[in-house]
Amino acid sequence: MALTSRTLTDRLFTFMGISSILLLAAFLLVLLTPITVRGIGAFVFRGTVEHRRMQLELFEAGNKADLEAEMAIVSEARRPVYEMIAAFEKEIESEGFLASRKYAEPLQAVKDELHLLLGPAPGQERPVMDRDKFGQTRWDRAQVVLHHFLYDKQYDYSNPNEMGTPIDVPRVNAFKGTSLEPLFAYVEQNLEKMLLPKVTFYWGFLTQTSYDSHYFGGVWAELLGTFYLTVGAIVFAVPMGVVSAIYLVEYAPAASRLVQLIRTCISTLAGVPSIVFGLFGLAFFMNTVGVSRSKSVLAGSLTLSILILPLVIRASEEAIRAVPHTYREASLSLGAGKWRTIVRVILPSALPGILTGIVISMGRAAGETAPIIYTAAVSVGLPLSLKETLSQPTPALPWNIYNLATEHQRVDEIRHVQYGMVFTLVMLVLLLNSVAIYARAKISKRLRG
Repeated sequence: MALTSRTLTDRLFTFMGISSILLLAAFLLVLLTPITVRGIGAFVFRGTVEHRRMQLELFEAGNKADLEAEMAIVSEARRPVYEMIAAFEKEIESEGFLASRKYAEPLQAVKDELHLLLGPAPGQERPVMDRDKFGQTRWDRAQVVLHHFLYDKQYDYSNPNEMGTPIDVPRVNAFKGTSLEPLFAYVEQNLEKMLLPKVTFYWGFLTQTSYDSHYFGGVWAELLGTFYLTVGAIVFAVPMGVVSAIYLVEYAPAASRLVQLIRTCISTLAGVPSIVFGLFGLAFFMNTVGVSRSKSVLAGSLTLSILILPLVIRASEEAIRAVPHTYREASLSLGAGKWRTIVRVILPSALPGILTGIVISMGRAAGETAPIIYTAAVSVGLPLSLKETLSQPTPALPWNIYNLATEHQRVDEIRHVQYGMVFTLVMLVLLLNSVAIYARAKISKRLRG
């Protein structure tokens, strides 16, 4: 090849490599920026007095004296709201049946929106569901509910060629000329006094359990469950994977058809959809072997270990092959046996590469959803002790992210929880990977002397 052509080819491949790196960086930036920005919103936000009241009642967190002082302030600000509603109810009652019937539905809608915004009215019976015991705990959500309080969504069907167009109709129009008309302006102008929002650093999102399907509380149970499943998968997969790699490289005859079949099976397993591993775990570990009577962390960890086993085997095999052959020859020439050479010379030299495979496998195990649906994950649950992992299922971040995003009754009201879970999962994977990378670097440095 001519020198000019070789130079041109080198520059072309250099340009393609740099372009690929920049494209990957741009993709990661586009993907991670909204996750990071909105995920941090689960930890740092403007919390209302209802959030502080919820924290004290459900988790016994906060200062009771300070909360009582704040509740006295907001009660005074909310008092005109309930007085106007009571005066309006007396007004329509005095006007007779027709007035009561006319305003019954609009008035009930106003009460429902106020309940969502401020919580139960004074003297109202204490609701059973936790979500109904408190008003809006976040100021951003309070702004959304305020809009629903001020405007009634209706649809315009005037154009017969189009679907109904949503329009916002002020609710105050239904109460023109009545004693309830000033209510809407009062709530809009004094909402901040009625909720007292403050900047809140909510680290309880990581340390508290959830209440009422993640309306309140944190993700400690899901975080702990994901950690159990990931570590359990690594504990089962790494010994099997490393031993298999040692056999394939050091003991198995290269030309054997059986060995070639084994390698083909390993490569095939690496491309099998994860949902298949979940069904296999259900059929084999639970129904055939019976490691647990129902879903459990143990069954999920075993299933995930089979899922990541091909990755561990391949990475370990390549790391062992990369050890210079002279290391083996030097060890054997000094009188060491084959197994002693493998344990004392080859594996320590290959350990950085093996850890690389473990890091990649760990990230995949932490983020998998399909395998644990059938074997380990539940939508709601308490944090498990180490002993309970042998027989009990657990919430897990991947499954609960999917569940909250697709099946929750009020999915739009807990978007911050979904993004907070995704952000927490990304940080957990980065933390586990960082620990593994740090360990690999220390081992490599020690081997270099």
